[in-house]
Amino acid sequence: MFVLAHLTDAHLGPLPRARFRELAGKRVLGVLNWRRGRRHRFSSDTIDLLLADIKEQAPDHIAVTGDLVNVGLPDEYHTALRFLEVLGTGTDVTVVPGNHDAYVRSTAHHALLNWGEYMRGDGAGGDVTAAHAFPFVRRRGDVALIGVSTAIPTQPFMATGRVGHAQLERLGRELDELGQQGLFRVVLIHHPPCGQRAAHKRLTDASAVRACLARHGAELVICGHDHRPMVEMLPGPNSGLIPVVEAPSFAAGPEDRHWPGGYHLYRIERTQEAAFPWRCTLEARGFRAGGLEVAARTERLLSAPVVSAR
Repeated sequence: MFVLAHLTDAHLGPLPRARFRELAGKRVLGVLNWRRGRRHRFSSDTIDLLLADIKEQAPDHIAVTGDLVNVGLPDEYHTALRFLEVLGTGTDVTVVPGNHDAYVRSTAHHALLNWGEYMRGDGAGGDVTAAHAFPFVRRRGDVALIGVSTAIPTQPFMATGRVGHAQLERLGRELDELGQQGLFRVVLIHHPPCGQRAAHKRLTDASAVRACLARHGAELVICGHDHRPMVEMLPGPNSGLIPVVEAPSFAAGPEDRHWPGGYHLYRIERTQEAAFPWRCTLEARGFRAGGLEVAARTERLLSAPVVSAR
């Protein structure tokens, strides 16, 4: 059995002190949003409680699907790196960026610059480049982790994401190859490729992402962005189904207006059944409303018929 932990949207604070020129444009709105809302909702104390629970569960690997920072100030990326180092090494933790990690164009490359060891495929040495960094692939036993980026700088009041045609082409090829190897393919992506949300928060090429998954297949897609849990099934190849699972914010407290903070655990193992070669169980862990105890909230079997590539 392989145990994968998934956390997302930690929005690590507090915001570092910024120079006046760094607050021009979109950052002004983000700082106001932090001061008026997020700094009261998101707490390092609740993050520490969730971190302690992850350590106690001792997963084989940890996946982080973005939004570690808030407004893209340079020092925020250093804070996020220290957080990742608490989680584990670049071998044991895999990261994909979110829209806040590419908040403004001037520091959009800082996620790769600072967290490259957590966003590099197996055997990839030297510097990673934004043009070819994604998707990357990491194999851990029978599980393949495929990191996809939706992080793009956007205009004020926008939190959209995009995968892009070139990345989708590479993703399709990787999914085919990994499917032929008989691996359990987990796609890590920040913006959910399905579900309803406001236009300013959507994945702009979600239909193309769904088409790619339908053609090439995957066993699981994990994401974040909305700060609330979601499970949907997308059609895959050969009439199979692909679970798409969103986790809540890792920084939210037990009384958060979106959803109490938490994370997900996936237990993945092979079976002896031809039609259902994998058993994957989702355990949602986190706070219950009104208390600071971290515990299991729900458990769900996600296994679906095989969705091998065409």
